[in-house]
Amino acid sequence: MDRRAFEELKQWKNRRNRNPLIIQGARQVGKTWLMREFGRREYARTAYLSFADNPHAAAIFDDAYHVETLIQGIALMSGTKITPEDTLVVLDEIQECERALNALKYLRENAPQYHIMAAGSLLGVAVRQRRMSFPVGQVDFLNLKPLSFREFLKALGEDMLLQALDGGNSTLLAVAHEQLVARLKEYLYVGGMPEVVASYVDTRDYAEVRRLQQQIIQGYERDFAKYTTARDVPRIHAVWGAVPLQLAKDNRKFVYKYLGEGARAREYENAVEWLIICGLLHRVRRISKPGVPLSAYESPSAFKLYALDCGLLGALARLDARSLLQGNAVFEEFKGALTEQYVLQELLCALDTFPAYWEPDSGSAEVDFVVQLGGNIIPFEVKAGVNLRARSLASYRSRFSPAFAVRASLAAYELNEGLYNIPLYALSSYLPKLLSQ
Repeated sequence: MDRRAFEELKQWKNRRNRNPLIIQGARQVGKTWLMREFGRREYARTAYLSFADNPHAAAIFDDAYHVETLIQGIALMSGTKITPEDTLVVLDEIQECERALNALKYLRENAPQYHIMAAGSLLGVAVRQRRMSFPVGQVDFLNLKPLSFREFLKALGEDMLLQALDGGNSTLLAVAHEQLVARLKEYLYVGGMPEVVASYVDTRDYAEVRRLQQQIIQGYERDFAKYTTARDVPRIHAVWGAVPLQLAKDNRKFVYKYLGEGARAREYENAVEWLIICGLLHRVRRISKPGVPLSAYESPSAFKLYALDCGLLGALARLDARSLLQGNAVFEEFKGALTEQYVLQELLCALDTFPAYWEPDSGSAEVDFVVQLGGNIIPFEVKAGVNLRARSLASYRSRFSPAFAVRASLAAYELNEGLYNIPLYALSSYLPKLLSQ
């Protein structure tokens, strides 16, 4: 499996002022595999240490000030000789050992010649709940996400489809259109969790896909009880289970009162934050007026919640695999919210900042996503089919005159008076070009 993150890891490896790297991301997005595979490809040796699997590993970090002794301890515990420049040191599930987290600072200051990489699925939760100290300014970060549609195509061995996407030739894209739509339908169901994608590549079995997705969801739900308070567990379950139901509303804004009779924001805010910090949910806040910086115009109380992955969202909603056979029905599930989920994931792969959505105070219109590109705020409208009427996007353009606008749909590529229509399957190819403008 080839991940886009490999290129980012290579850049980190070759950086002159390299800090220890912490890879963040929800459980099951492939952090451990990525670190070990990168070590296999790019280094002579990998010294791997997991604080979850080895209860004695924490003892090595009792005296983190003496970094050479620390390196020797890691070498002994991992059974791997460690030499600068050709050995990757991997500290996995680092949230289980606060002393190891703090040791990254001393390794950076006193032994920068070593290549140190760490990961922690629930690191943000651990730091917040246990009030763990953190080596601010002494580490680099990489946020690992589920496989994008492009990575999904690569995993399927669809090199010719990738060439058609990259070539920018409208004739070739038209020829490949039906195949790309078919693969995108599969991706909306399968999603981008590495274990699920690997199984689908091998078996093409949708029942097994759903079984693995449910297994991942059950693992997340076990974490609810393990890493939070008994008081918050039912509230976290309520928010988690409500996401597909609230996305299916005409107005997808997350409304606390729908969580139960008498439910109030103050009772569930911590549950929402916990799920976001874990990486299981994405929050897209509302703006009523675009401005720079975008974050200054976001409403703190009006937002939508999306899932980590389109496949997991479908599993939460018990989406039937038969929808893949019914024309383009899968794009319209949850009234098009599944397609919005996909577009959000593609945007997050391409952007350094998080998108918002636009809705005026009158509530008379709504644009699905708005993103900040330098000094410009760009609207993105998502269409689940080929009906391209977009009154809300027209209203936005009339009011704010953006440099350009984007409409993602199943229709062919077109540029018309500053409005780009980009096929949903081609977002990963066209977005970098648009974002460089």
